[in-house]
Amino acid sequence: MAISSALWSFALVVGLLTLTPGLDTALILRTSALGRRRRAWGVVLGIQTGTLVWGAFTSLGVTALLTASHLAYTALRWIGAAYLIWMAARMLRDTFRGQPTTDTDDAVQAPAPGADSITGGWRQGTLTNLLNPKMGAFYVAVLPQFIPPGTAHFTMGLLLTAVHVLIGLLWSAVLIGFARVLQGWLRKPQARRLLDRITGTVIGVFGIRLALSN
Repeated sequence: MAISSALWSFALVVGLLTLTPGLDTALILRTSALGRRRRAWGVVLGIQTGTLVWGAFTSLGVTALLTASHLAYTALRWIGAAYLIWMAARMLRDTFRGQPTTDTDDAVQAPAPGADSITGGWRQGTLTNLLNPKMGAFYVAVLPQFIPPGTAHFTMGLLLTAVHVLIGLLWSAVLIGFARVLQGWLRKPQARRLLDRITGTVIGVFGIRLALSN
């Protein structure tokens, strides 16, 4: 397989994966729709940081060792599930208490100082991605298949990961742009609570599925 063919084929696979609605989509839409555009981009950059780390670790063979170790994989799976369930529970708790919507790291009372920070969003996106062992399992299963024989594994692995990151950034820009349309509607407290309940439920379901998966 030529390098160009490998890049295009991998782009098709991860492109379909990126377009599939999931946890990342829910986080980006929710954060951006509430008017915190800088924090939303922080979430995006955090998610892509996690993707880059998984790609680099896979290229070095670290994630292969992780997925081969049942104990290590199980520990990371439970930590990731606990984080997602905690994030969902906190989000849902505040909506049913009638409190202002909150993020897992900062209070979300626009225009509260510091609420719309890239750093807070980056931390949230990075943790969410790195504590998902299925990302590591995906890279271990898929990435080696697109590394042509005779190429440097680490360099080619990073190049493929960069393609995934680029596609993720482009799709995230579309999501953030779309979420701006919802900002007028989300000025209503009832709409904010509804969005947080939907997002919290999605995140909670992902956490439960991660905890119960093999």
